[in-house]
Amino acid sequence: MRRSRIASFSAVVAASLALGACSSWGGKTESHDEQIKAREYKFGSLFGTDGGINLFGGNKGKAEDGSGLGVNAFLWRASLDTLAFMPIASADPFGGVILTDWYTPAESPGERFKVNLYILDKQLRADGLRAAVFRQVRAGSDWKEASVAPETARQLEDAVLTRARQLRISQTPPK
Repeated sequence: MRRSRIASFSAVVAASLALGACSSWGGKTESHDEQIKAREYKFGSLFGTDGGINLFGGNKGKAEDGSGLGVNAFLWRASLDTLAFMPIASADPFGGVILTDWYTPAESPGERFKVNLYILDKQLRADGLRAAVFRQVRAGSDWKEASVAPETARQLEDAVLTRARQLRISQTPPK
């Protein structure tokens, strides 16, 4: 019974990945240079984005990865894509933390899941992401903590990393 619930959750995650990979964001994707120019313009350069005096703490001399985030932009977007089927309780792009609210799959109303996802690095690396999955089962009118298979968090991390790689490949200009 427990394995079927975990399998159901895994199926929901896989289905959301498949749907997320097929959808587009519907907006213009900016190139790396356009993102840098937009970020510099935000800080108020007197002489445009090519140089000059930055009035409000411009980012000259800082690492410029084009993300404008405190974490890897591909991991951030992939995390949101992957967790799109769950209600997001909190998302901090500078700290790299995404916390979902409880999600109850339609096929198993007696259980619910919650995910805490942490992006730990500005690089797109396998060890730059950690997920914690929590599960509760209904016991009468109350919810009780239940165990989650350790591979569930790993499968979620793998799904996010796969989506991040897809996003990176789609944004890399052809040679």
